[in-house]
Amino acid sequence: MLQKMVKIQVIGPKKDLPTVVDTLYRLGTVHLEDVTATISRGDTMLRRMEVVKSDELIHNLEKIGGILFALPRIQEDKVKQTGIYDELSKKSDDEILARANTLVGELESITKNYATDKSDLQFTITNLDKYENIIEKVQPLENQLPELEGFEVTFILIEREFADVLEIVRNTIFDITNNQFELISAGVDKKTIATIIVYHKRFSDQVHGFLYSQNVNEIRLPPEYVGKPFKEILTLIGKRKEQAIEDIHRIDRELTNLSTKRYDDLAAMHRILSTRSEELRVFHKFGQTDYTFFILGWIPKKYFKESQKALKSSFGERVVIIELPLTPEIEEEAPTFYDNPRIVKPFEFIMKLISLPKYGEIDPSPLITIFFPIFFGLMVGDIAYGIIILGFALIMKKRYRQMDWLQYLMNILIISSFPSIFFGFLFGEFFGNFGEQLGWIHPMKFMGVTLNRIEAILPLLLLAIAIGVFHVILGLILGIVNAVSRMRCKKYVHESKKQICEKGGMIMVFIGIILVLGTVVRMIPTVLQSPGVILIIIALPLIIYGRGFFGVFEIIGTMGNILSYARIMAIGMASVVLALVANQMGGMMDVALVGFLIAALLHILNIILAMFSPFLHSLRLHLVEFDSKFYEGGGKMYKPFKKEKESS
Repeated sequence: MLQKMVKIQVIGPKKDLPTVVDTLYRLGTVHLEDVTATISRGDTMLRRMEVVKSDELIHNLEKIGGILFALPRIQEDKVKQTGIYDELSKKSDDEILARANTLVGELESITKNYATDKSDLQFTITNLDKYENIIEKVQPLENQLPELEGFEVTFILIEREFADVLEIVRNTIFDITNNQFELISAGVDKKTIATIIVYHKRFSDQVHGFLYSQNVNEIRLPPEYVGKPFKEILTLIGKRKEQAIEDIHRIDRELTNLSTKRYDDLAAMHRILSTRSEELRVFHKFGQTDYTFFILGWIPKKYFKESQKALKSSFGERVVIIELPLTPEIEEEAPTFYDNPRIVKPFEFIMKLISLPKYGEIDPSPLITIFFPIFFGLMVGDIAYGIIILGFALIMKKRYRQMDWLQYLMNILIISSFPSIFFGFLFGEFFGNFGEQLGWIHPMKFMGVTLNRIEAILPLLLLAIAIGVFHVILGLILGIVNAVSRMRCKKYVHESKKQICEKGGMIMVFIGIILVLGTVVRMIPTVLQSPGVILIIIALPLIIYGRGFFGVFEIIGTMGNILSYARIMAIGMASVVLALVANQMGGMMDVALVGFLIAALLHILNIILAMFSPFLHSLRLHLVEFDSKFYEGGGKMYKPFKKEKESS
């Protein structure tokens, strides 16, 4: 159900504002409103709160975050972090920033240098791996190279599918060097051809320029490796890699030691800076005078005393929280706060997707919690199907725990599976008539009617229509309750009176129609026929006053709403028929295994339909036929100023 809200104002000295905001942030009960929206033009006393030190705080938050990112994650001491955080929470923004600046000054340059050095070493190892791989590929060609002074050696790697490029390279370098070169090629693996080109150094620029223009994969070794035998180069690369790896291990040890000493301090500081930066985002909603701050908001009445006590405990009489008087006009601005039992939460989720109720409006969620599972169960009405739906929903809940929306939907199926099993027991259905054929279960009798859905079509149809009459009339009654509630606001008095007349007239019309039809078919005493006619005659002027002459046509529309409940019987009947077809087709097969598979497939199809069709139609009966009689929606959600839950 929706909770009563209290509009509050928090007033205190400006020097206490950061600590007050931090207290409210930890309490998490206040839905903040913008004080400055109430400031009248020309008011020189009350003005918008100025946000100070926001940039500096966020700057330090980013720096602390960067330091934490550079440090290895250690086994955190949550108790120590909480102690540091609680200590920091009592300090002013200036004191927190001073301590943050000290931490940044001590650790930023050290961690940044370590991170840079480690990155450079990792880049070096990557390059050395590349050179080592190349040298290993071309090493078999080393014994074919001439030993000539003043000559340069260039390596190129070409994929075999582009081997034709080698001829172009050979011809072009022939022209560049006047045939003063050597070109040696060999396949180093299934995909790559290694080629070494030896030429005089005076042609170096022209050769490199040509190879660059052809997008050839030219490999240039670092200067310290040029001119050395390949075996020696590989040895030097191996030693350099070992040294780089050792340097990385040394840096990791230094960072781990630093993290062990300072990680908890940094984590607590990052947390308090995050909290304060989050708090600063709402400062623009606050008002101020030269010496005082003003905070305006809403609190659920059940949390008001708790919040009042917390502020008084921390600030004594310096900071006060005042409950403001409410008028019906002000109440219209109140946010909507759901506080339903756990079983109602899944259906509350559905209403949040559609539209939030306005403050003071009847919350449909508890009513849906009652009627939705009943409608679903009447349509499914099979013990086995109900058990399978329950099992499926439990498995999906366990497998997809992180998907909140799916959790809500599966909870609805779990709740609805129990009425499905219950009505299956009444109807005597276990995989259709399979349980009855085996003698396990039989349809129950009620008032002389055997509740076999194939045979009791008319009684079940009348039951569905009776449910529709009750449900729609209940919606109309709730509409009258909502209209009476809105009459407290002067601007809605005339409109509310018309709604009361219209909905009251509708109720009288349908009661009158029921009485007249009941006497015609002799289900009720004929003496009630005249009162029924009188009710209809009285109701018509009320409906016309409330809705105009088009209200008469609305009677037909509402009757259509009631008849729409016949789908409860129709969908249930379709499910029964498909289950019977599955059992009969399975029994007709000469091969038992084939019959079993056919029956199983049809039952699986029926169960899938039983999860979706009754769900959607039950939802429609509530949102269209029922809610439309009283529910308007359009409220705003209660969003308390608090820290969101941290992911573990």
